[in-house]
Amino acid sequence: MSRIGKNPISLPTGVEVKRTGTAVEVKGPKGTLAQEVPEEFTLAIGETEIKVAPPSQDKAHFPKWGLYRILVQNMVTGVSSGFKKDLEIIGVGYKVDKRGKDLIISVGYSHPIWFRADEGITLNTDGPNKISVEGIDKRQVGQVASDIRSIRPPEPYKGKGIRYAGEYVRTKAGKANVK
Repeated sequence: MSRIGKNPISLPTGVEVKRTGTAVEVKGPKGTLAQEVPEEFTLAIGETEIKVAPPSQDKAHFPKWGLYRILVQNMVTGVSSGFKKDLEIIGVGYKVDKRGKDLIISVGYSHPIWFRADEGITLNTDGPNKISVEGIDKRQVGQVASDIRSIRPPEPYKGKGIRYAGEYVRTKAGKANVK
């Protein structure tokens, strides 16, 4: 039995869930999200909670049961409060600047990197060394944050680069001075 799938999803006020065929649509104060959920998984949509149920007690259905429950939970959380990922830029002369919806990232290359956000994503800068990525779709927020981090991942000798807020980077010892 799926320990994640059997938990009910609580609905905050102002969030509506509708299922038509295989599509589940969630509307809330921040926007609308839709996700495909196979018809064999039943969704019991109540006033204050949603329960996802598998088609049978077969062990093959348990992992998918938990997956679809988490996907619906992420949609409910996204349209009600949204998701946010914070990034830090570490390094001498490394900085970020915001122009309109774009970010201009200077991280040691011969030219600045212009980064444009996807539709539905908001990029903010909190000073010259901090970036926050916000949106209602958890997968999209994580992907954009990963794309920004991949511009200059943290290197293992000095730890310079772009990293997630709170990420620990193990540093290696440099060359030893042998006499």
